[in-house]
Amino acid sequence: MGLQQAKLESLPFVTAELNYLAPTPGKPRTYAFDPPPGEPKSTALPEPHNVPIFDARLIAANLSLDREGFALVRHPTIVRNFYDDKEVTGVYFPAVEAFLKATLKADRVFIFDHTVRKRVEGAADIRGAGPRQPATRVHVDQTHRSGANRVREHLPDEAEELLKGRVQVINLWRPIRGPVLDAPLAMCDGRTVEPGDLVASDLIYPNRSGETYSMKYNPNHRWYYIPEMRTDEALLLKCYDSATDGRTRFGPHTAFTDPTTPADAPPRESIELRTLVFHRN
Repeated sequence: MGLQQAKLESLPFVTAELNYLAPTPGKPRTYAFDPPPGEPKSTALPEPHNVPIFDARLIAANLSLDREGFALVRHPTIVRNFYDDKEVTGVYFPAVEAFLKATLKADRVFIFDHTVRKRVEGAADIRGAGPRQPATRVHVDQTHRSGANRVREHLPDEAEELLKGRVQVINLWRPIRGPVLDAPLAMCDGRTVEPGDLVASDLIYPNRSGETYSMKYNPNHRWYYIPEMRTDEALLLKCYDSATDGRTRFGPHTAFTDPTTPADAPPRESIELRTLVFHRN
């Protein structure tokens, strides 16, 4: 065992169940609305595996979007009500745009989506019916194809020129209420993910189809989480990177049930912004 491996193995961890993708015939697909009669809501069925999830607080300063595919950042905010869309788009969006541009040394940042989540025991995750529920399957928000298509969808007049440079899709995730004790995020070290582990899966909306990656189980995957995240902290999650020079391009993640969560812990509340990050070179 090398020195770095020994250091990682010495980190505190919890053992928890993560929902990978069960083997399925054909391309998995999930409806984001009530499916047609006779069709299942999803053909992407879960295959649970118990895995160690390491406490990354002790190594947080060394985490890198380009290496592990995720990073912890300090990001205070003056937003008072994240459930107010006007405040989120008018106050939070510009602040995140400026923060990411400076932090990632980007030429441009474009925010195309945001999602507020609040866990409600037993509730289904239904779009357009109040706060979303934590996503409890291992996934990546974009794929090789859909990452580039996001540029064409949201910036059609500039897309082909922008796609000549480097493009990333970065998700900035933060707690609305902290510290987070309930349903934290687990992030997989991108270096431990084999290309064949990622399975392109259709996400079908009423007027369009998107594509995400589900993930097959691989015992080599190494998982991390940041316990008790505060409201002045945020996670950067890499969902797509057009660069093909060896850096991590996709960062799988999922919410999970932490077995050490106190029974009276408040339900997790969080907000995530999905952004296009552009570099000319």
